[in-house]
Amino acid sequence: MARTIHSTTIPSSTTYLGDVRSFIEKYARRADLPEPQVEQVKIAVDEACTNVIEHAYKNEEGHQIDLAIIIEPERLIVRIRDSGVAFQRSEYEEPDLVSFVKRRKSGGFGVHIMHRLMDEVEYNTVGNFNECCLIKKRVTTNGTH
Repeated sequence: MARTIHSTTIPSSTTYLGDVRSFIEKYARRADLPEPQVEQVKIAVDEACTNVIEHAYKNEEGHQIDLAIIIEPERLIVRIRDSGVAFQRSEYEEPDLVSFVKRRKSGGFGVHIMHRLMDEVEYNTVGNFNECCLIKKRVTTNGTH
């Protein structure tokens, strides 16, 4: 399979997350990912987009999020770009699950979930854009990654 790229842009509002999930599902299936992996990618991308909306754009509408699905022979990459406040990976701390449960706090698990569901998660700044790449290895025809 040759490398293919499919892209879309959504406004910075959680209203459009259903559209994002449909977009991801369509092309993850075209990439022949097994159904459990399709769901994992959808959840991870939903979390990443929610983080952009809530943290990079501070819930301000009027911005946009650019998504691209890059299908390569051995992996599927979802590239998410925004022009908001950059995620500082060096300042991120893994959430303490016990503490969250005791305080009955919700939220704060998006990055953790993304890393658990994907094979790789990369963060970059490219010019004026923040970029998060979520990578899922594809099984080749001989059954290996």
